[in-house]
Amino acid sequence: MIHRLADCMNVNVPESTNIWQFCVIFPNCKIGENCNICANVLIENKVEIGNDVTIKCGVQVWDGITLEDNVMIGSNVTFTNDKFPRSKNKNWEILKTRVCKGATIGAGSVILPGLTIGERAFVAAGSVVTKDIPAGELWMGNPARFIRKVDF
Repeated sequence: MIHRLADCMNVNVPESTNIWQFCVIFPNCKIGENCNICANVLIENKVEIGNDVTIKCGVQVWDGITLEDNVMIGSNVTFTNDKFPRSKNKNWEILKTRVCKGATIGAGSVILPGLTIGERAFVAAGSVVTKDIPAGELWMGNPARFIRKVDF
């Protein structure tokens, strides 16, 4: 289902995926089965989204970001893909970010570019992630720090 108020330029969105109102979906991104893309989400071209992914409201998924299967992205998560952004910089390089299978990123978190969030890792709401997060760990804070192994 693609909401009539979404701007979905991608003709390859599976029928099992929902895209809600006021989303902007670029034509060359890859979006998997059974995803839920909530209102006011923007997804650029060089993005890969796996199956069973939920992206809550107000998220921008920039070029170079991969969300693997069963990933949960909370409302207003901020991804970045440029470590030193400058307006009109023709020499910038996309830094790729990978959120691995089953990981959760809590609402309002900021994910710096070029990082990997491991399988089933959990980033608590409002955290600022500045380094890779290993699989199965809970991180929180600014900057985000290891809290404990995830058992949920």
